[in-house]
Amino acid sequence: MSKNLERMQETLREMERDPFPAEESNDTLFPALQVEGNSQVDSLEFDPVAPEECLRLVQRIFLAQPANSGRVIVFAGIDPRTGCTRVCVDAARTLAANHSGSICLVEANFRTPSLPHTFGVPNHRGLADSLTREGKIRMYANQLQPPNLWLLSAGAVTPASSALLNSERLKVRLHELRKEFHYILVDAPALNLYPDAVTMGRIADGVVVVLQADSTRRESALKALESLRAANIEVLGAVLNRRTFPIPSFLYRRL
Repeated sequence: MSKNLERMQETLREMERDPFPAEESNDTLFPALQVEGNSQVDSLEFDPVAPEECLRLVQRIFLAQPANSGRVIVFAGIDPRTGCTRVCVDAARTLAANHSGSICLVEANFRTPSLPHTFGVPNHRGLADSLTREGKIRMYANQLQPPNLWLLSAGAVTPASSALLNSERLKVRLHELRKEFHYILVDAPALNLYPDAVTMGRIADGVVVVLQADSTRRESALKALESLRAANIEVLGAVLNRRTFPIPSFLYRRL
């Protein structure tokens, strides 16, 4: 697990590198990705005008891996408001557009669910409902566009719903998802605020952590990483969000 620490530390060092006054600050996503076997932190942009950058993330985390139906990846921010949900949504959309298999975006954030509103679909049933009721898991999901993209929203959550993420029933439902979909992307709450992301990470294939360049502290990031290491959860990448560029982004992408 020492490689996980090296990845996060490199990403944190990247956050501190800004020797020149910023000429441009962009509020869209400018993450840096650290992946297995690559010591360089690549700067990625999730802005709609640069879909190739999001595709690079998807290729490294999903498409470049050996074909394995039912691959489950958890996306979790270090702290709240890091843009994790946006990163997860963009990754799911890009993956669905570049892979013929079925993709399921799962909202495991029972604290502040937002994905039904994002996609404009009803939230009358979802993951929380599937953990307390019977029926095939796909009946709790909404089909989106493109048609191979599905959303399993949080559903009808209650103050007690978060406890369901520690249940054996969740493992059963996740096993069903693996059989129903080629890839499952899980949007989880912040690592340093709730244990939900670690709980999901234990039964997933790995975690992508999201940091925010102008707010995530090194101590906070290392604390989250330690919790993942202690649970023997693989960190597949670190996305650095809202990075400020010392040169205009259109020139940065040409370097």
